[in-house]
Amino acid sequence: MGDGKTLGIAFLGCGYAATIHAKRLRSFPNVRMYFASRERAKAEAFARKYGGAGAFWADAGNAYGGYGAALQDARVDVALVLTPPSSHLHLTLAALAQGKHVVVEKPPFERASDFEIVRKEKERVGRRVMIAENYFYKPLAEALRETIASGALGEPRIVTVNALKEQRVKDWRGDPALSGGGALYEGGIHWVDFFANLGMEVTGVQAFRPGGDDGSPDRSMVVGFTYANGAVGTLYYSWEMPVLLKGVHLSAVYGTEGVASFESNGIFLMVRGRKRSLRSKLADVAGYAGMWKDFVPALIENREPRFDFDKAKRDLVLTEAAYASLGRDLSVPGLNP
Repeated sequence: MGDGKTLGIAFLGCGYAATIHAKRLRSFPNVRMYFASRERAKAEAFARKYGGAGAFWADAGNAYGGYGAALQDARVDVALVLTPPSSHLHLTLAALAQGKHVVVEKPPFERASDFEIVRKEKERVGRRVMIAENYFYKPLAEALRETIASGALGEPRIVTVNALKEQRVKDWRGDPALSGGGALYEGGIHWVDFFANLGMEVTGVQAFRPGGDDGSPDRSMVVGFTYANGAVGTLYYSWEMPVLLKGVHLSAVYGTEGVASFESNGIFLMVRGRKRSLRSKLADVAGYAGMWKDFVPALIENREPRFDFDKAKRDLVLTEAAYASLGRDLSVPGLNP
């Protein structure tokens, strides 16, 4: 299993997410990248473009043969699972069975209970399973955690995030059998993680589906969060809103002595309270570079990263709880006799 100094990472899937991760990982001198795809042309193209150390692809009789070949290769230390969510659990267990560490793209698994299946197996073989939640590492999230912890806002009372946009679904995300759920599960889970990692303990969630539930995957959701310190948060998330400026929005954390206003994607953060500050043009806005700077040494040293297995499970537990809350009867008795 490796030399303890370098890392061989096999990309299982060569789509958009593979591009994002390959761009960051090629700057790590101690990482070798291998690319596996059901299509030979894709695997070889990624290896050429990003300086891969090898490529794997399916043969005529086995569409997933390329993934299996990558997992059996002794040069590979880590499987980076970038396929649709419906296949994440199967590929994670297959990788662990070959003695590999695993990094899983989010949303990680179809059910929160799947984490315990994975936990049992990873502990049995002594390997790590990490979830690629880049929002935890966004400079905006790091700065907000610092601001709230410093007391600059006084006692936090209200968190409000506007994450409305128009996102057309053309790939596997439009197939519930592959995607595993709707907009909140597939993309909104990033924001669930954001709300859960502000340094305040989430104690409850209540979701609302604008437009009602017609049985199709959700494309809009409003989610309320309650915190142990009495604060309340509200997330507005949508893939069907034709907003201005491609989804650039103002969000905020309000406290008893100040407010932290920020562009939702992390372009700027302005704090006005006990302390005043303005941060703009934050590098690594999406947080991918910060995530891999934490993940790569953690994988080499076989230890947990800052965004650990239990935090990832908590995010999916909260997301499931949001969906489950849609069925609650919130009607007011006697209001409409």
